Amino acid sequence: MSTKTPDILGMLTELISTPSVSCTVPELDQSNIHVIHKLAGWLDDLGFHTEIQEIPGTIGKANLIATLGSGPGGLVLSGHTDTVPCNEELWKSNPFQLTERDNRLYGLGTCDMKGFFPLAIEAAKRFLDTPLSAPLIILATADEETSMSGAKALAEAGRPKARYAVIGEPTSMRPIRMHKGIMMESLRISGRSGHSSDPSLGASALDAMHAALTELVSFRHELQSRYRNSAFKIDVPTLNLGCIHGGDNPNRICGKCELEYDLRPLPGMDLSLLREEIYRRLTPLEDKFSVTMEYESLFPGIPAYETEANASLVKAAEALTGHTAESVAFATEAPFLQAMGMETIVMGPGSIDQAHQPDEFLALDQIKPTVDILAHLIKRYCTDQQEEEQRV
Repeated sequence: MSTKTPDILGMLTELISTPSVSCTVPELDQSNIHVIHKLAGWLDDLGFHTEIQEIPGTIGKANLIATLGSGPGGLVLSGHTDTVPCNEELWKSNPFQLTERDNRLYGLGTCDMKGFFPLAIEAAKRFLDTPLSAPLIILATADEETSMSGAKALAEAGRPKARYAVIGEPTSMRPIRMHKGIMMESLRISGRSGHSSDPSLGASALDAMHAALTELVSFRHELQSRYRNSAFKIDVPTLNLGCIHGGDNPNRICGKCELEYDLRPLPGMDLSLLREEIYRRLTPLEDKFSVTMEYESLFPGIPAYETEANASLVKAAEALTGHTAESVAFATEAPFLQAMGMETIVMGPGSIDQAHQPDEFLALDQIKPTVDILAHLIKRYCTDQQEEEQRV
């Protein structure tokens, strides 16, 4: 057994003290490479084969694929290395210093989701001297909180290859087998300004936007009448009209107007088809109002995700946790791992209620149960593979 890899609290202390904020605001965005190197060093020392994958088109962003054992099949334990920004003045303690109080571990990323890595590594330590019939892979990704560029790079490369994957997002160790997707879109309408006393002098972008809003609300009603999934608390797709900006003076015809909105589809709804339908509905408004329309996806979007209720990994997680698999409203990297052929669930320590909040924490009483459950899954899918193949 290695003496160089720290214990759980030692690893988490180092990870929390290594900032790796990802943010769409460039001056707040940071590299995750130091976190990746820490994880790679610890896993190297334990006998894993480690590979650092730089993310194309980025500076200082990388994924880590660490593999113990070889062969087909196997289990991925996956997490993201980035955190959201934080308001340090709202914290009771330093967000970049692991602090223990009230039987909780406080720090930015303790539950979302740097805290998963030490627990996954601790579970893996139990198998360092055990022959594996299928590989155990610990996967660490970049920029989940913003662009999902890390998961997308993995999917484009088609690796890692495995049969099962657990993504350790904070779910209070309740297995999650489905979530909605998300697309964030912008509509920019350009008309022609003019004196408001004579409408013929201009082409109102606001009038055109009013018609576009009416179409989008109508489309929302149609989607909600056509699609429903009772497994979700909000059992219909949602379309939120988030923000709008246009015009500059009450006595001037509005020359430009911009809308940003999001749409959260249910499993089975295709993002590209939804965009095409929106364009089809809105494009005729250009001629009607003598305006031009520009469409932009604010980011490529995350597909909805679903793993079958009777899937082996779902059933195994339900048996180990005592909880029936559920759905959540937030999006994860699950669809990207699933697209590589992995049976995927989302399940990790900590609560989503603490994520992205001041005084984020991981309860101490979740540590041992999490390690035990992960160890059971490693045993089932990496050491008992042939028996598992017979059960499937």
